[in-house]
Amino acid sequence: MCGRYTQKETFDNLLKLLQVVNTPQMKPRYNIAPTQLVACVRTMPGDGHRECTMLKWGLIPSWAKDASIGNTMINARGETVPEKPSFKKSFQSRRCLVLADGFYEWKREGKTKQPYYIRFHDQRPFVFAGLWERWAKTEHAIETCTIITTHPNSLMEPIHQRMPVILDSQAYRTWLNPDIQDATRLTPLLTPFPSDDMEAFPVSTMVNSPMNDRPECLSPLESLLT
Repeated sequence: MCGRYTQKETFDNLLKLLQVVNTPQMKPRYNIAPTQLVACVRTMPGDGHRECTMLKWGLIPSWAKDASIGNTMINARGETVPEKPSFKKSFQSRRCLVLADGFYEWKREGKTKQPYYIRFHDQRPFVFAGLWERWAKTEHAIETCTIITTHPNSLMEPIHQRMPVILDSQAYRTWLNPDIQDATRLTPLLTPFPSDDMEAFPVSTMVNSPMNDRPECLSPLESLLT
């Protein structure tokens, strides 16, 4: 799964590559948690331009009666996302890119779970494959998103049985094109990113609390490094 991640680097070059026309103000974030607002890139309905906007993390399907369902919809499994009722319509035409530069995962060690931080060696920003939805059952519509996950690459396998889908830059155009709705063109993109350019290291359990959103969350835990 993917339950915490970071958006701390400058995304200017990435947003320029994506030809984004509107960008919200973003500050460095070191411990993003579900239900918070997160920066995502999507194709704007109607005019086809791309925008970077803030969406609430935890997808609420348009048909849901209660918004609280979003608390359990932070991730969508890539293997089932084309058919699962909660995500099917979003997968067809409301796909997005979730901006990130690293993520956390917890490795079970006996009766405890040790958090790890995973990023690229050069610490470059990247994007998760995401879906977005608009829930309009109240006076003010809520726009939400979810992050798609897949099975782990060789780096992640000893840590956790799932990892978020990190898209290669060559897949951005396809993923953001709402006119492409054929699952046979989309599902091949939902594979584990190769581990060669990635690294993982243990960090403090301070990341367990979403109240802790500061650079110290990323500090390597020296006692567990070899």
